[in-house]
Amino acid sequence: MLFHITSAPEAERARRLGEYVPAAFARDGFVHCSYGEQVVAVANRLFAGRTDLVLLEIDPQHLSCPIVDENLEGGMELFPHVYGPLPMTAVVAVHPFPCDDRGRFQAIW
Repeated sequence: MLFHITSAPEAERARRLGEYVPAAFARDGFVHCSYGEQVVAVANRLFAGRTDLVLLEIDPQHLSCPIVDENLEGGMELFPHVYGPLPMTAVVAVHPFPCDDRGRFQAIW
């Protein structure tokens, strides 16, 4: 499974539209995703203190667009990038993803 961190309002909007296209898609050309073991580190690096987040759990078998494992920031760790809009039919669950009292995220599974 793949995971994408987004806000609850953005996830709700995507549910209504049937498709998720983050604001960064126009610039990047893909949807940033993580594998399960990467989610907490990504959340703590990029979203510390955010209280409105959810995790989209994505089944890659329901995607027709390419998924490329890559690191475009020069590191060694590879992250899955979905090169197309994300159909909500590929999202098998939307998980609440609250931070703790210190603004840090913990694994939810």
